[in-house]
Amino acid sequence: MRWLRSDGKPNFGDRIHRREGDAKLLATRPVHTTTRTETILEALEKMAKYNVRVLPVVNPANQKLEGIVTTMDFVNYLGGGDYYNIVVNRHGGELISALRKECVESIMNPNPYFVTVTDRLKTIIEKMVLNNVGVLPVVFADGTIWGIITEHDLVRHLAEKIVGKRVEDVMSKNVIYIPSSATLGDALKIMIKYGVRRLPIVEEGGRVWGMITAKDVVKFFGSHDVFRYTTTNRFEEVHEIPVKVVGTPVYYTIEPKADIGKAATLMIEKNVSSLLVVENNKLVGIVTERDILYGLATT
Repeated sequence: MRWLRSDGKPNFGDRIHRREGDAKLLATRPVHTTTRTETILEALEKMAKYNVRVLPVVNPANQKLEGIVTTMDFVNYLGGGDYYNIVVNRHGGELISALRKECVESIMNPNPYFVTVTDRLKTIIEKMVLNNVGVLPVVFADGTIWGIITEHDLVRHLAEKIVGKRVEDVMSKNVIYIPSSATLGDALKIMIKYGVRRLPIVEEGGRVWGMITAKDVVKFFGSHDVFRYTTTNRFEEVHEIPVKVVGTPVYYTIEPKADIGKAATLMIEKNVSSLLVVENNKLVGIVTERDILYGLATT
């Protein structure tokens, strides 16, 4: 990875030492959780209601961490990847059955990465970088959940107006996008195939129409909007819904030569996790909170 030293450790800059803090201080609270036995639909409803992309899975008796489930796990289950086999094999492709009769335990990660309340900023970011995760539950020594730390929290903690590093230095130049004529099923498969949570929706001719994100997918199901677009109760019909129905025409852009401090500020102000990078009205890249975080941490 471009952010690692030859010994495999992140190449942190002075900012990490100037902006110290422990996980208990940096964590977002209250943390919204789920349980092994909550249904897929109940978890989707909770994610949509609270606008979160991760739910720690806890034991309801003692609130100890037992796993984690993410928006990408749901994208996988709803048609993007191997978890969709559960829908086909156990529920015959029926929408309501797959949402109301299957439990979180079927798709959760039972061995999530986490940090303890006493872990310091350097340890937190190091664990995110080395394990390629953007969210970490925060627990006490006995495993009881305290809160959650996201890339967004850390970008907000580290951001400065001028950093001295450009967006083009940290952005992804090979933008994975989806045509505006595509379907929801296409979007789900592309997200899982390439491991991305965001897809620009591009019109014929190259104009960006908007974005579809894993959160948009969760909201579409968790808010019950999906039921307005199906009459057959079949996932095959759901997968044929146009991608523009689920996506949004709202997106934000930044120039490649802008300072990453400006990008961080814009993300925080607009409460978004990515910006499209545009030069001369042409899409040349995408920059995410993870890119900005690593850029801030190594400067």
